[in-house]
Amino acid sequence: MNKERYIKKLETIKATGNYRTLREIEQNGFLIHAQGREMLNLSSNDYLGLSTNPQLAESFRSETDIMALGYSAASSRLLSGNHQYYKMLEDDLADWYDKEGALVFNSGYHANIGILPALTGKRDLVVADKLVHASIIDGLRLSDAQMLRYRHLDYEHLRSILTQHREEYEQVFIVTESVFSMDGDVADLQQLCELKKEFDAFLYVDEAHAIGVRGTNGLGCCEEQACTEDIDFIVGTFGKAFASMGAFVVCEEIFREYLVNTQRSLIFTTALPPVNVAWTRFILNKMPDFYDLRIKLARVSERLREVLTDKGFETRGSSHIVPMVCGANENSVEVADLLQDNGFFALPVRYPTVPKNEARIRFSLNASIPLEDYECLFDFLLNGME
Repeated sequence: MNKERYIKKLETIKATGNYRTLREIEQNGFLIHAQGREMLNLSSNDYLGLSTNPQLAESFRSETDIMALGYSAASSRLLSGNHQYYKMLEDDLADWYDKEGALVFNSGYHANIGILPALTGKRDLVVADKLVHASIIDGLRLSDAQMLRYRHLDYEHLRSILTQHREEYEQVFIVTESVFSMDGDVADLQQLCELKKEFDAFLYVDEAHAIGVRGTNGLGCCEEQACTEDIDFIVGTFGKAFASMGAFVVCEEIFREYLVNTQRSLIFTTALPPVNVAWTRFILNKMPDFYDLRIKLARVSERLREVLTDKGFETRGSSHIVPMVCGANENSVEVADLLQDNGFFALPVRYPTVPKNEARIRFSLNASIPLEDYECLFDFLLNGME
């Protein structure tokens, strides 16, 4: 047994500034305790701050017999794990989105590595935005379909690909995120709906970073851009703004039935615990009540971009994910250390997660953080980053 190649690979990772470690942390609401310091947590996906909301937790406990729910499904859904709370949640999701069917998965990763490989075959084409999430890419690698990429948010490039190749394939799937996780920019779903109709294609939209955050009722960019009806597969996660775990797709009933019978990442995994699914449903039905949090998050995000721009930093996007582009991997690590030294837990994102020389601090904002704490961040970025 020779371990030399693993040792050399780790040495290369360290030399290029890509070495990662698992941190020992404790969370206390929007604060995080790490390395003996208490910091403002600006690297969480808890966008609405619901995960540590005591009023919500108490309300759920008062309405729910938690002990009777059970803490494990102890089986896959197709064996004995398909408890009643799955049906209740999926019925609610279908109603909320006005779709025929909904299907819940263990995570966004389970959804994205399973749905497209199940739906596509050798005679099909998937055309995906260049910056779709790694889980979608991993799913497409498991698919027998041909995969092509269009330049990020470049719908003329997408059109040219479809014009050139549509007639060569039986089915075509256009794949995008709605809010992109690294730049925080937003897809034009209306335009994608027009293209999918023009070229008789399916449209698959991953709303992982939009659900809960965008739209009047928190149903994502599809609600905000008024095109829910025209999107064939809307995928969302519960592990971010929903403060839970799991994911879902809403679609026509025939596709739900097909996925139940063919999707390996659904079939061959233990189901989510009943208590978890019940909590997710509880949050879903309260999501319209968090409109003010969504407005606050949008305003704070806009202000942070203004501050970064005023200070001369490069930033991108138009969402609650705000990148501060630093360049080299080492630069982003230095800036992250400086931020943490001053009480702001904001982590670097480096190549190969983002392109070379585009390493950045990725601010993931949280609506539960008081405005005065955000003002401290803005003041430090303007006056403490000399």
